[in-house]
Amino acid sequence: MPTEARAALELRRVTRVHGEGAHAVSALVEAELLLSAGEFVAVMGPSGSGKSTLLNLAGGLDAPTSGGVLVEGADLGPLGIAERAAIRRRSVGYVFQDFNLLPALTAAENVAFPLELDGWPARKARAEALAVLAEVGMAELADRRPEDMSGGQAQRVAIARALVGPRRLLLADEPTGALDSATGTSILQLLRERADRGAAVLMVTHEARFAAWADRTIFLRDGRIVDETGPSNASELLGRCRQ
Repeated sequence: MPTEARAALELRRVTRVHGEGAHAVSALVEAELLLSAGEFVAVMGPSGSGKSTLLNLAGGLDAPTSGGVLVEGADLGPLGIAERAAIRRRSVGYVFQDFNLLPALTAAENVAFPLELDGWPARKARAEALAVLAEVGMAELADRRPEDMSGGQAQRVAIARALVGPRRLLLADEPTGALDSATGTSILQLLRERADRGAAVLMVTHEARFAAWADRTIFLRDGRIVDETGPSNASELLGRCRQ
């Protein structure tokens, strides 16, 4: 387990409850997680187990009902909306399940957008965006808009946007969902390389073969972290936690 001093992400007894009273639903229950720089962690579990909730909390897109979420030592709880957004732009790259590309912008403009919001000159931001698009095999689509892309192409552009700039925490919600097997493997290799270069990566996946790229896998069930294993045992973990 990584030490607290090096933690890129820390969840301290995090609980998220939706609704109130008899209608209250616990999406996440007292989750504890420590993720260090250079570590790649996969998150697995059945539908509705709390995987996406965990990522939304880790990225400051949602606030916990109780407990604390710290990104590089900064507690997101007391921060306002603008302060949390600034931390996301500078430190957190997020690959959404539904891509969330801006339809009016080209691929290069979508990837450069968070850098420009953070004050990068437009030319420098575009150069960085083009370099990352080349990494994910999308250089030739730099000036194409999302409506003119396939699902797989849009997914790779979304991944490029998450990788761009000095992001040190990468959160990926089913990043291979719209990709064929070969392209999915290439994306996992990119995430693995980013971790090896010092980024912390937290990835939700339902496939043990992709979890095998991670240093460890945690498994969620009914909002609770119920087990953890190394990469070679992800399939065994999946079977055990379904029982």
